Amino acid sequence: MAGRRSWQAVHARDGRCGRAVCHGAAASPGRLTCEDGGVSEPANAARPVQLVLGDEALLIERAISAALDAARRADPSAELTRIPASELTVSTLTELVSPTLFSEGRVVVLDSAQDVSNEAAEAIGNYVQDPVPGVVLVVVHSGGGRSKAGKALPATLRNAGAAVTECAKLTKPAEREAFVRAEVRGAGGAIDAAAVTALVESVGTDLRELAAAAGQLVADSGGNIDEQAVRRYHTGRADVTGFVVAEKAVAGDGTAALSALRWALHIGVAHVLIADALADAVRTVARVASAGRGNPNTMASQLGMPPWKVRKAQGQARGWTREGLTAALEIVATLNAEVKGVAADGEYALERATRRIAALRET
Repeated sequence: MAGRRSWQAVHARDGRCGRAVCHGAAASPGRLTCEDGGVSEPANAARPVQLVLGDEALLIERAISAALDAARRADPSAELTRIPASELTVSTLTELVSPTLFSEGRVVVLDSAQDVSNEAAEAIGNYVQDPVPGVVLVVVHSGGGRSKAGKALPATLRNAGAAVTECAKLTKPAEREAFVRAEVRGAGGAIDAAAVTALVESVGTDLRELAAAAGQLVADSGGNIDEQAVRRYHTGRADVTGFVVAEKAVAGDGTAALSALRWALHIGVAHVLIADALADAVRTVARVASAGRGNPNTMASQLGMPPWKVRKAQGQARGWTREGLTAALEIVATLNAEVKGVAADGEYALERATRRIAALRET
């Protein structure tokens, strides 16, 4: 039972509880947050048995990343293995946690542990009584479960002394606001109360988007975020797409275009969609500009596009020269190939193209 005693000794040394609350210290899910609000050293991530409890995807991934980072600080060669608990068998668990010839470190993640079988749940319960040195077992559990074994697993792990990281969805505005404050602090910034409220209202409830917005605002504002900064950069931008980037670029507003681009990349808009939007915007302006002046309603049928689009492109075409549009068309053609695999860094290719297109429009 040496592994068990070692676990208890660590638990006794490093704090008054073994419970980390992801949304209470969102930027550092491995820190132990005790009942009285004190925070001890970041030891949770290094524990040999960990229960990640809840269904908030971002917080779960952070907890797993913290466990892997801690394991690799002890052993840089430590490997990560993830398996759905529904596929776990007794023999598979034995194989995953058995000591290796050279005692390499490992992080074994059991996803959706609420779906575990009775036999596998029993095997997990037996294992956590005496975990293998060098192996970190991370059990991700929603808190529910269809079977008796699935529902009982969190209690089994708690009773065995597992470190617990709470990653429940943040459903209350106050919880999301606390998350934003923690994100900003973690990025080295400060944010006032009005700005926190404005950011949550502007971006929405998705934690990944809130985290991306907080990080971007810290970078854009120099670290001190007020309500004006939030309104300037993020009001109405939770659904920013490649078309927003393209619109700013063809208007010659390079600063706004790059800001929109970075935000779109933060929230996961695909590179190819942004490139397509830039290409469509440049081609539309080029077609409308080459058609000359005219009534948008009349030109719409000739150009095969709705009148509103013609009217918008006519406004965007002011400031563009024939040479500038020719160069912009070449840029978007090159970008199309770059985002489809020619360029080593798609994000850099997008930023360079956006910057060049905006610079081509004469003010």
